Amino acid sequence: MTLKQTPSQTVGPYFAYGLCPEQYNFDFKSLFTPALVDHATPGEHITIVGQVFDGDGKVIGDAMIELSQRDAAGNYPKSQADIERTGFRGFARVGTGTDPEKRFIVQTVKPGTAGGNDGGDAPHLNVIVLMRGMLLHTFTRLYFEDEAEANQKDAVLASVPADRRHTLIARREAGTGSTVYRFDIHMQGENETVFFDL
Repeated sequence: MTLKQTPSQTVGPYFAYGLCPEQYNFDFKSLFTPALVDHATPGEHITIVGQVFDGDGKVIGDAMIELSQRDAAGNYPKSQADIERTGFRGFARVGTGTDPEKRFIVQTVKPGTAGGNDGGDAPHLNVIVLMRGMLLHTFTRLYFEDEAEANQKDAVLASVPADRRHTLIARREAGTGSTVYRFDIHMQGENETVFFDL
């Protein structure tokens, strides 16, 4: 008997139970939370808020976002001891299904760059999007609108056509009392977010 390849499967919708159970009130602990930091982590504490939209402009309520970044000094955590000392985990996971507005809300610090302010990249977060109906997850980046000078020097951002770069820029929201950036992700259609082929 010759065995043939089985059909492809999509990547969802089992995120809630397996990957972020605490957000959905399941009785076991999530490995990762929507916070990359503790309250005492050094750096400028910020909140990132956004929604994921489908090709028709409708909000997706069962997407999952994973984010990774450097700390305020431009370093990734190297060990569990680093994480315990600074409270900086460098990675977060959040579903969009528990917020009434189907948002993802992430607590972190403004990232630094490798090599300090003269580094070759602008402050950014690496973002992975998983959702029902997709065979493979997507990769994108989140940059900050108030880092315009650093953004101009960033090689990855410069590789994106100029008329599409705005889809990677998080906008600072005024009048919130704290530092909040808005970053919406459009999977298809008008204003489709730039995704990278990794």
